[in-house]
Amino acid sequence: MGNSTAPTDAQLMAERSKFLKNGTTVGVTCVPFSGGQPKGGVDDGPVEMIRFGILDQIQGMGYAVELSDNMEKYRSMRPANDPPVDNLKNPRYVDIATRRVAEQVQAHCKEGRIALTLGGDHSIAMGTLVGSSSVYGDDLCVIWIDAHADINTPSTTESGNLHGCPLSFVLGLSEPSEALSNAGLFDWIKPCVRKDRLVYIGLRDVDTGEKEILRKHGIKAFSMHDVDKHGIGKVVEMALDHVNKDRLLPVHMSFDVDALDPTVAPATGTPVRGGLTFREGHYICEAIAESGCLVALDLVEVNPTLGDPESLRQTVAVGCSLVRCSLGESLL
Repeated sequence: MGNSTAPTDAQLMAERSKFLKNGTTVGVTCVPFSGGQPKGGVDDGPVEMIRFGILDQIQGMGYAVELSDNMEKYRSMRPANDPPVDNLKNPRYVDIATRRVAEQVQAHCKEGRIALTLGGDHSIAMGTLVGSSSVYGDDLCVIWIDAHADINTPSTTESGNLHGCPLSFVLGLSEPSEALSNAGLFDWIKPCVRKDRLVYIGLRDVDTGEKEILRKHGIKAFSMHDVDKHGIGKVVEMALDHVNKDRLLPVHMSFDVDALDPTVAPATGTPVRGGLTFREGHYICEAIAESGCLVALDLVEVNPTLGDPESLRQTVAVGCSLVRCSLGESLL
């Protein structure tokens, strides 16, 4: 009898994929960036995940890894003077950095790779979504896994932190103010995600202005109440049915680790009790991988400076595990 070799996770994922022409390669963009919120340390998230071995783990699944260059440049992009504009903090820094993210993610998507972006705070999704949608168009479905809606506009945000605003920009809900226009900020971001192609899973801390936006525009969201009521399997099925009923459209999944309960992922900047369990978070990633539709993935808001060393180890390990599950790692 001839020798037979079992297919790798990467080969199985590539066979399943409906969109990737280079599905056994992961294009990795590491974004050590904290400008979208006030807590330092989240810019060290990608470095810690690399130190923990995420790139080796991906290669161990049978993937080739193409790493975007000049990761260190994100830190040097911070302007010497960056006063608020329309209450938005660090607007120039966020503008410069997210534009570069968009270019790097677009490059990976053009090559038909799975585009994996490691953050950094969630403001970088302005760039990741512009980058992936520039290749996949308005067919792109966005599954946003988060405790927070991140859909504040410059006029509704109370904190002015841009990690709470990325979706309003890519959905076209943030009409550029005179001040932003005069400063030439974010004018490169055009509406690129359709409202009926966005769905949330895991919400439990939503601002009043965000609730009004979600209701006004009919944006589908599954809160932790829905997870409790229906179970995570049914919620993921309903979420996919809403944005991608026939599973024939590309999916960009953006996963904020604060979607998980703080007992699961404690080292993050805005933890909220009552979140997804370890298995619920992983099930989401497994189910999206099984759909064959995943083209891009963000994993953000790991902050190594928050908590003790065990909290860091636990959160980084969970982040790496979520990435592997999204790339097709199975339990059996």
